[in-house]
Amino acid sequence: MKTSEEYLESLRAMKPNVYMGGGIVQRDDPLIIPGINVVRITYDMASDPDNSALFTTTSHYTGVRINRFCNVSHSVEDLLTKQKMIRTGTRMAGFCIQRCMGSDTIGALSVVTKEIDDAHGTEYYERFLEFAKNYQKQDLVAAAVETDAKGDRGKRPHEQADPDLHVRVVRQNKDGIIVRGAKEDITMGPYAHELVVFPTRTLTPEEKQWAVAFAIPADWDNVHIVNRANAPRARKHLTAPLNTHGGSEAMIIFDDTFIPWDRVFMCGEYEFGGRMALTFAQIHRHSYCGCKPAVEDIIMGLIALTAEYYGVEGKSHIREKLAHLAGIAELIYAAGIAAAVNSTPSTSGTQLPDVVYCNVGRRLAGENTYPSWGMVADVAGGFPVTMPFEEDYYTPN
Repeated sequence: MKTSEEYLESLRAMKPNVYMGGGIVQRDDPLIIPGINVVRITYDMASDPDNSALFTTTSHYTGVRINRFCNVSHSVEDLLTKQKMIRTGTRMAGFCIQRCMGSDTIGALSVVTKEIDDAHGTEYYERFLEFAKNYQKQDLVAAAVETDAKGDRGKRPHEQADPDLHVRVVRQNKDGIIVRGAKEDITMGPYAHELVVFPTRTLTPEEKQWAVAFAIPADWDNVHIVNRANAPRARKHLTAPLNTHGGSEAMIIFDDTFIPWDRVFMCGEYEFGGRMALTFAQIHRHSYCGCKPAVEDIIMGLIALTAEYYGVEGKSHIREKLAHLAGIAELIYAAGIAAAVNSTPSTSGTQLPDVVYCNVGRRLAGENTYPSWGMVADVAGGFPVTMPFEEDYYTPN
């Protein structure tokens, strides 16, 4: 398994194809580093004696000890431990731990490639296994490259004026396929080793060319990553651990990009487009049931600390807010537990969390995101967003 420093060095060794602010930047650009720092937590926790049991496991494919973020769940215990790991990591990050995007995509591939093979006699699952074994061995990070540019949302992919608004296969030969198009809103695109691409929606028989899934290194030829970074101002005097954490969302452009056959996991099987998208959503919504309770934990801490600063920590409206948030957090987490306990194995052996409980947990989380942050605003008022810059408190004049 990699250390967090080895992870950073592996990014520095990649070919520069990240665009930001009008030009190409290195992957360790200061604006990108805060997102890298979040993912580094997943490596640090795996090597920490106090957390290694939670953040590592034994591969079901190789029998070797691996980072749990590279694991494909094969049991109820796998799902329960993954959920606990994500809540723990998110508390350390202060918000989304990010790396579950790739791990949940790998889980979806493990399910749907086998189903396509069973239906069509293809060899996608064997290709997936070889990819997954190397992914685990190298302790890699992947980005979930799902959301297409889409264009006119009232039209299907084959009805768009520009056919490249959804990623598609433009031609193929004995060596592989050529793809073209763009995906957007891709979390952690600039600091992932692998881009795992799959459909964003259900597809029809007219849309076989858009039914494509594949995985390639993020610095592959004819791949362009246009990034938007979220990075806080660096501290100069006051310590603030979470101030070093941020994230990136990218548009990824495939410009007649060659994908070798051993990296292709769907090509033309349109009836599985929706299945791939929804299987990822199902697995990822279970991860939400670990992530979002941790965010609620952090919001509770912010409210309690702010109330203490203001001298109102004992007031009934503060206690009511904290009690409400605690209830929301634990109900979301309970939905994740129920999803794991009621999970079922797929034909590939991957354990799928229960779809109803996954969606119930995800809905509860989504409906309470803005009200929860609204409670912080209710308590804090405008003071936190109107405070002078840090340096002004240290100016002698």
